[in-house]
Amino acid sequence: SAVGRGPEVPFRSEAYRISALARGKELRLTLSALDAAAATPPQDLVFRFGMSGSFRLCPAAELPRHAHLRFLTRESPQRALCFVDPRRFGSWRLGDAWQPERGPCVVSEYQAFRGNVLKNLDDRAFDKPICEVLLNQKYFNGIGNYLRAEILYRLKIPPFEKARTVLEALKDQEQERKKDPSLTLSKKVKLRQENPDLLELCHTVPMEVIMAEKQLFDPEHSDNYAAFKNWLQCYLVPGMSSLRDHSGRTIWFQGEPGPMAPKGQRPRKTPRKKSPQLKADPEAPTPKVTPRVSKRRRRAAATPPKPEEEEEEEKEADRPRKGRARRRGKATAAPALPEPEEPRSVRRSRRTSAHRGKGAAPAV
Repeated sequence: SAVGRGPEVPFRSEAYRISALARGKELRLTLSALDAAAATPPQDLVFRFGMSGSFRLCPAAELPRHAHLRFLTRESPQRALCFVDPRRFGSWRLGDAWQPERGPCVVSEYQAFRGNVLKNLDDRAFDKPICEVLLNQKYFNGIGNYLRAEILYRLKIPPFEKARTVLEALKDQEQERKKDPSLTLSKKVKLRQENPDLLELCHTVPMEVIMAEKQLFDPEHSDNYAAFKNWLQCYLVPGMSSLRDHSGRTIWFQGEPGPMAPKGQRPRKTPRKKSPQLKADPEAPTPKVTPRVSKRRRRAAATPPKPEEEEEEEKEADRPRKGRARRRGKATAAPALPEPEEPRSVRRSRRTSAHRGKGAAPAV
């Protein structure tokens, strides 16, 4: 497209085939001409999807917004395979090379991925919390934000536990299993299925999504997205807590965050859905509170009565009211002579003062 940020693709063919291969968070497309006599060499493109990149097959006359690269079919009506990226965090580059700083794929290269992690635990990268290391694509190529939350939740691992502490335990456990002669291959497989460790879940949890992706990620059907939300156990789930890690990414979890949690933050809980009975009635009248009453309430809340004061108030309430009536009579006795008329400005000032709770105007 005219606003696409990726490089121009120098491939032209009347008829060609598109094949794809995924590795971690990257996807390689290979464009191959069907006519061998055309002498058009194959063209490879390696894509990174960012947060919002995806491929969509749609009618060519109804291209979606932000369709930054299009592959057109020859059928009628014509369709287009589009790389759609609204946020433009995704990208593509020419050539077949994967990014060199990315490790083995957690899905397609599991054994190499596992070995790459366990043999490099001395790397300073593992000094960080486990939730942050799980986003390091040098060791966990393919794990993203929602996957790390789901993996740690299933194992009940605090997200801000030190990564080396968590992973060295796996290394020791693996060595003990190798030395145990009573563990046959079938028993080892059974143990891993019943009690998978963190590295195994880094493989099996993404596989759950891949196996169900047709039902979970079809953007045209909202029911399928609801199925994906039901699959989630922790990420964005009501009742779970969340914190921003040291990189600014939000991690969802349950329970304690762990000893390496960022200081100065309090875990925020994802709000649960309120039941209809708890909603306030919009038609209900709002009780009116006079300034004097509200002032009394504030004063009472600020200085709650002590137990001794409460006893004195109870005693005062039991006493005869004769003395009170006499004092009240003195204060409010009306004069025998008619009161002289006050100027209007003085009367207005006294009314305003009384309304503000400063006491009634004294008799003149």
